[in-house]
Parts: sequence; C-alpha cells; structure tokens
Amino acid sequence: MIHPTAIIHPSAKLADNVSVGPFSLIGENVTIGEGSVIASHVVVKGETIIGKRNKIFQFCSIGEDCQDKKYAGEPTRLDIGDDNVFREGVTVHRGTVQDDALTRIGSRNLFMVNAHVAHDCKLGDDNIMANNSMIAGHVHLGDHVILGGATAVHQFCHIGSHSFTGGGAVILRDIPPYVMVSGTKHIPQGINSEGLKRRGFDSATIMQIKRAYKVLYRSNLRVDEAVRELSEMAKDTPEVGLLAEFVAHAPRGIIR
Repeated sequence: MIHPTAIIHPSAKLADNVSVGPFSLIGENVTIGEGSVIASHVVVKGETIIGKRNKIFQFCSIGEDCQDKKYAGEPTRLDIGDDNVFREGVTVHRGTVQDDALTRIGSRNLFMVNAHVAHDCKLGDDNIMANNSMIAGHVHLGDHVILGGATAVHQFCHIGSHSFTGGGAVILRDIPPYVMVSGTKHIPQGINSEGLKRRGFDSATIMQIKRAYKVLYRSNLRVDEAVRELSEMAKDTPEVGLLAEFVAHAPRGIIR
C-alpha cells in the first residue's frame, strides 16, 4: 500500500494498512493511524501524530514549520484525530513555544481545497472549512463550526460551536456559539437555526437560543449585564450556558 516512489523516513510509524501514494514524503517522527490514506504529492512532517481513517488528498502540506518569524526551530507538535478529510492543497502548521507548542485538530472535520490552519490553532470536532478559508495563529474553533469560502479569521480569535460565517467574511473578534455572520457586512445575522435543526436541537431549545441572541444583541445591555441574564436563562436551558460562558471569557471581545 506504499507506492515505490514515496519517501518514508525510517523513524516514521505507519499502521499496517496505511496507504501512501506516489511521490509523497513522510518525515521524521510522524505517526499515522490505521486506515488512513495519503494521496500523491503530499508532505507530512513532524512531530505529527495523525489518527485513524484520515484522508489527505494531493498537494497537502501537513505538519510543516510555522510562518512565525519568532519560530527558531524548537520542537513542536501537530495532533490530528480520526476521520478527518483534507482536500487538495490544504496546509496545517505545527505550534510554537510562545503558546503550548501544539496545533490540535479533533475528529470528523472537513478541510476543503486550499484551507489553511496556522500554528497553535485548536479545533474541535465536525467542523467545515470551505475552499480558501484561513485561520491565523492561536485561533480556537469549537464543534460544528462552518467557515464559508474565503473566510479569514484574525489571530487569537475564538469561534464558538455551531456558528456559521458567510463566504468572504473577515473575522476580527470572537464569534459566540450559534451565531451566523454575514460574509459581506461581517456583522451578526441571527443564529444558525437550520444547522441546529440538522443536529437534533428541538424547537423549544432553538427558541430559547433565539431569545438569548436577542438578549445579547438587541437589548442594549452591556456585555456583563447580558452575561448575567444569559446565565439565568441557562438554568432552564443548559444550551444557553454555552453562549454565556463563551461571551464571559471571549479574549478579543465578541463580534457586534
């Protein structure tokens, strides 16, 4: 299952049923889990740990040194979970010692053509980064986040679970959970109710999340006042607690 033109470093650890295509390079200190498929012309460098059943399409660069001028060759890591798909031309960089020396990607994420994940990013599960979307260093994504095509996320931003950005969005502040952001105006556009329905949220819970959105964005409350009201709502609807917790600790301030 290893093409004869592929180059595999002697220290790399590949499960028995890993497939590596023509002209791909698997570097030193790389670990690849069972059932993973590496297509042709892929570069995987380490220290990179890739879980089970990941699919990495042609011309991807996974685990390369970061694009940070402070990086001086220190040992850093990239951890990738299971069942992720990296389409053509995706780039993912390892961490830096200025953070915790780790870039981490969860499971079941889809990275479409030419998506970029920079150093020290932390991604949860079931996210989609559409074509040409880019997240800068130290960005955190929750779970079930969708970044529309050509979305650009500023460094250190946090993107909450179940949020959605339209194509071409430029994100300069944190996006709370459940919130949709327009791709042209870069402002909140309600909650991602269709996505919540697809993920099994019942109508009563979605209604409460809509009410929580109004508290946050349409009540003229200060952020700390809105957080207190959201925390009260969370006593009856725990899903609102995710929103309250996120807003209370948003490092760059939320998009408004």
